[in-house]
Amino acid sequence: MWDFAVERLIDKFRFIRFDVRGIGLSSETENPETQYTFEQYAEDANQILDACAAAQCHVWSMAWGSRAALAYCSLNPSRVLSAAFYDASIGAADVKAQQQGGKKAVELQLKAGIERFPKPEGWNVHNTPELVPQALAAAARFNLPEAVTALTMPVLVATGDHDPNLASSRDLVDRASNARLEVLENVGHGSVLQRPDLTAKTFMQFQESLGSLDSKDN
Repeated sequence: MWDFAVERLIDKFRFIRFDVRGIGLSSETENPETQYTFEQYAEDANQILDACAAAQCHVWSMAWGSRAALAYCSLNPSRVLSAAFYDASIGAADVKAQQQGGKKAVELQLKAGIERFPKPEGWNVHNTPELVPQALAAAARFNLPEAVTALTMPVLVATGDHDPNLASSRDLVDRASNARLEVLENVGHGSVLQRPDLTAKTFMQFQESLGSLDSKDN
């Protein structure tokens, strides 16, 4: 999902990407009742960071992933230098409205002369597709509005003007102590897939504003 955005920044940052349990190319796990939680995903992420010798990181996420990323940041603030939540929502998702908004956004992009980006190969492939709903259900068992108040790092929230999540993104920014909102013009839900160029650009601008590129540890 992130291939076309990452390739625009690979010379600036070291990227670590992983599939949470039950999603993508991750393996099936035992005791699914206790293993599919944001707390477990956060622990998995920490073990991966440790294996990569990364004491701290910048977190970049989209859509449902922004829920998991927000939870991670609230549970591990000392490990997070900054967080960028794209298409973020801390409330209930309206899938139908997301689809309608995305369609309208693409129409406007084409009208503006912006060609549609292809989907990266394998972007929606899962080893165990029957487990995906259970893995995603972890979001419903975590108090995201409360977690926002625990964020201590600089936060960028970037959401398209045709994404119904924008209202919840504004709520997130209002609740967080150090967050800013970037509204992506003519963009719907799934911004990293729709506009990898624009999402990479706004992420880069966010990091530049923080002086992150002055460090050799990113």
